[in-house]
Amino acid sequence: MADYSIWVLEYCWVPTAPKGLTVHGAFNGGTIKLPWCYVLIKGQGRVILVDVGYNHKDYGAVMADSFGAENWHPSTTVLAECGVKPEDVTDVFITHAHFDHMGGTDDFQNARFFIQERELSKWVWAMSLDRRFRWFMGATDPGDILRAVDLARQGRLVCVDGDVEDALPGIDVRAAFDTHTWGSMFVHVRNDGRQPSADSYILAGDLIYTYTNLTGPDPDDPQYIPIGLASGDQTNLVMASDTMMKLVGGEAKRVIPIHDENLKDVFPARVTSKGLTICEICLGDGEASRVT
Repeated sequence: MADYSIWVLEYCWVPTAPKGLTVHGAFNGGTIKLPWCYVLIKGQGRVILVDVGYNHKDYGAVMADSFGAENWHPSTTVLAECGVKPEDVTDVFITHAHFDHMGGTDDFQNARFFIQERELSKWVWAMSLDRRFRWFMGATDPGDILRAVDLARQGRLVCVDGDVEDALPGIDVRAAFDTHTWGSMFVHVRNDGRQPSADSYILAGDLIYTYTNLTGPDPDDPQYIPIGLASGDQTNLVMASDTMMKLVGGEAKRVIPIHDENLKDVFPARVTSKGLTICEICLGDGEASRVT
């Protein structure tokens, strides 16, 4: 029995991202291709996203260009590969407020959005600081924060405080404060509906960028190596990695790094006509494959 299907959907990529961004200490590691993706979860009568990418207009487009993003496609095109329309989406979990994860909220007019209250309030605080502190805002669009506040006005924003079990049936959110961002969280899908679960997956947001963050360079002698970009601290990132690994019984494959170019080699995958990769993490009961 599996309650949910899960796909990681690429919507653009950065062809030459510094490797030191993804693995702490890899300062002379050159560059890597960095997919930008969000996650689609279907099941239990719901269509769920983990993060929403960005919308290539206004300041979001300026930021994407500054990072060197290429081959962007809108949610209508990306979701159609799995037979979904933006208006079908019922729920969205925002792991953190960087623009490439939260910039596309306007596309999902029927969805309810979950975010950590600390994530939202701390970005408002960061926006209020003197210009000398502008590094904090290097990957965050102030307009996205205002759009999140407007979601609250519409009654479509759920601000959570810490861990929430069964935020949706069989889906928990777990806080990872002061890590990649001040109020980051990850999503734990218990696909057998049990607690503890013998069949679960973690959608890690940017708490990990690559499986190397969980295993180190030698999986036979594993170690945690945190990501290179954090407004929190590396100790908290390492401890969050350990928490995620414990929740999946130590099976690193089940902690999903959406920015890992090698994810397509771990799970069934295909490349669309637009050149974007779809990775099929698991299929719920009765769900047809979208990659075969």
